[in-house]
Amino acid sequence: MTGLQQILNKEGVLVGEAPDLSDEQFVELLRNMIMIRSLDGRMLKLQRAGRVGFVGTATGLEASLVGAAAPLLPKDWMWSGLREGGAAITRGLPLFEYVAQMYCNSNDSAKGRQMCNHFQHKGSNYPSWSSVIGTQITHGVGAAYASARRGEDVVHSIHFGDGATSSNGFHSGLNLAGVWKAPCVFVCIDNGWAISVSSAEQTAAESYADKAQAYGMPGVTVDGNDVLAVYAEMQTAVERARAGGGPSLVVLKTYRMLGHSSSDDPSKYRDDAEVQSWAERDPLKRYEAFLIERGLIDSSECAAQEKAIVAEIDEVIHEQEAAPPFPLRSLVEDVYSEVPRHLRVQFNQFLEVAERRGDATRGDGAFPL
Repeated sequence: MTGLQQILNKEGVLVGEAPDLSDEQFVELLRNMIMIRSLDGRMLKLQRAGRVGFVGTATGLEASLVGAAAPLLPKDWMWSGLREGGAAITRGLPLFEYVAQMYCNSNDSAKGRQMCNHFQHKGSNYPSWSSVIGTQITHGVGAAYASARRGEDVVHSIHFGDGATSSNGFHSGLNLAGVWKAPCVFVCIDNGWAISVSSAEQTAAESYADKAQAYGMPGVTVDGNDVLAVYAEMQTAVERARAGGGPSLVVLKTYRMLGHSSSDDPSKYRDDAEVQSWAERDPLKRYEAFLIERGLIDSSECAAQEKAIVAEIDEVIHEQEAAPPFPLRSLVEDVYSEVPRHLRVQFNQFLEVAERRGDATRGDGAFPL
């Protein structure tokens, strides 16, 4: 199905049927969207100040991320691409773990072995992700198939960007999921650009959702800046997977307002008029207008929530900046149950070099992506 599914137009006016949510749930969607945008702002400033190394921003994608995560149950799994960290917070990733991972400090659950902005959280079934494009697709499908074989009542939500539809993982993952009727939902965040490659250069199809037909599953294209439409279509796909109906492909048409990452300059390949046209479809302003019209918030609520959330984030930043780095011995831990001789030898040689050369200093080279 390639027609754009929408519940709120860009002015925030209902043009479809709203999901059956409580007043508290409607307002919670807004708070989660504000959290993602606020985190983006803070982390990008920290990166520009040289305090963290890398940020993959999600400004403009808030409705897609929150709307796709909200219908999942706590027992479900979410497999991530670059920009789902904020959505993971809405599902249980503690804010302090998010910030600690950005600093790769002694509180980092990845123990400093992942580049910053590579989150994971065992408690909410959120596996660590890789910068290699599309690999999480096949991993998620395999895990979903294993869940079905074990008789578990869980759904696996597998997220990726439009660029990943050109990867081997996309085609093999969707093919096997269709054959196995794996309990998963493929969530394609079509944010306009795969770094500097436009969506028009990725596929000749009218929508990425058309690709679902080849793999025997339904596909739908959704206005990704409409959090209610994203929620509704994702809920339908999740319920289908949970009932044994197999996988679906949900394509969220949205736009990343900033660069591919903190190392990217999108002005080199994007037109200012294009960016402005999407700025006028701001998902937060659209949803705020809906909530005001519905009488659930007043016009000052967004600013008040943002102020409170930024204060919460800043408090955690101060705590995590003060945290020490991992001890050097962590370099050889967790590989074997006991550190073997060859790693002890390498570690001792490392200590000798460190003693002669002094502590390492931060490099100033730019990350290539």
